[in-house]
Amino acid sequence: MSDQPWQEDCCSLVDAFRAGQRSPVEELEAVLSAIDSSGLNAFCHVDADGARRAAQEADPGLPLGGVPVAVKELDPVEGWPATEASLVFRDRVGVHDATVITRLRRAGAVPVGMTTASEFGGLNISVSRLHGVTRNPWGADRTTGGSSAGSAAAVAGGIVTLATGGDGGGSIRIPAGFTGLPGLKGTAGRIPRGPRTVIGPLTVVLGCLSRSVRDIARYYDVTNGFDSRDPYSLPRVDGWEAGLGTHELAGRRAVIAPTLGSAAVRPEVEALVVEAAEELARSTGLVLVDAPVQLPSLGFEWAMANLATLLEELGDRYPACGEDLTTEIAFGLKMASEMFNLQVAARGEAARTRANEAMADVFDSVDFVFCATNPDVAFGADVTLNTRVGDLTVGPENNGALTIPANISGNPAVSIPAGTVDGLPVGLQVIGRHHEDALLLDLALTAERVRPWPLVAPGAPC
Repeated sequence: MSDQPWQEDCCSLVDAFRAGQRSPVEELEAVLSAIDSSGLNAFCHVDADGARRAAQEADPGLPLGGVPVAVKELDPVEGWPATEASLVFRDRVGVHDATVITRLRRAGAVPVGMTTASEFGGLNISVSRLHGVTRNPWGADRTTGGSSAGSAAAVAGGIVTLATGGDGGGSIRIPAGFTGLPGLKGTAGRIPRGPRTVIGPLTVVLGCLSRSVRDIARYYDVTNGFDSRDPYSLPRVDGWEAGLGTHELAGRRAVIAPTLGSAAVRPEVEALVVEAAEELARSTGLVLVDAPVQLPSLGFEWAMANLATLLEELGDRYPACGEDLTTEIAFGLKMASEMFNLQVAARGEAARTRANEAMADVFDSVDFVFCATNPDVAFGADVTLNTRVGDLTVGPENNGALTIPANISGNPAVSIPAGTVDGLPVGLQVIGRHHEDALLLDLALTAERVRPWPLVAPGAPC
């Protein structure tokens, strides 16, 4: 048996368990060894003892039976650190499992440890004051994006086949795009966020980082469905994996809008996105149309409103804890505390309504929108603010222009590996209509077959 972690996808690992080619205990030991030797800084906590107990009792007959699964730092796990990736909560311990963790355990998954995230998930970077820099397995000097930084690094880096993720403004799709992975942000509410769900700002969805489309489908089979502790979660839908490839796509209408009408996208990235979109349209029989796509910016009012839930969590620690916060988070809280009022809230809601209407207008005439996932390939690993490179602004703030719109409107969106520029991955993003997540998975499945991507980064595990 190999002492290297499984380098194919999660579903094939379960098949290997069932065929007796590998055991959950052997796979776990290989994963633990890879975590110890990795230079990616993808994990911030490892529960070796708990994982060993779960692996010994694993039932490979279950959908994820015996699979070592990494958990994003922002997902609560009882007895594990509950830091929110912040120095403020560095000593806090989780008192309950997230609903999604409970469902993963029931499906046979073996939670092995926590992966790094940006502080409170508020920035799409792979840096935090608590854990330092998480590195991209495609290039150690490059970011994985965020906030699901460590999850993407662990999966693309060949350490685990599956990791949890969350997406409130691109936090699954951005790192998936930067690390050559597929990443789906489902229709808002598809996977419940409870217990103790924070309702606002109604943009956050849960999902995973994986190596294949069928892995995403199996994850959805295991985790989707209404839970009373998330009152906005959707009714259960069965058959995600069984239904892959069965939906009629030919004749549906799509528009290629690499910039969504306003984002500044690097020309080489735009050209690759257009090429990949055209190939995918030909392969599925989509009809490409020329439809206007001009999604408006939300402005700072919406961003300030989002900080209300963070202020509630900090409680009476704020403002004294300001020195422990990331500079950007501390600045945002200070600005919101001084400037936010009823008028600002009203402008933010008006902007959100305009954004919803603009997205609905687009889907009155098309079924899919093709665009870039990120405006450029992965920027520097230690970058936390936008910088100017030639004629392009590079950094975390620029990324959100392409991913945030689908969070605001709640539409499903998937990032599909499209190829590389300068040896680094580029993601093709496809946005679909509400509740048509399965169609996006079928598009991604076709892309996986006609334009295969490496399951792990070249040279992984690191």
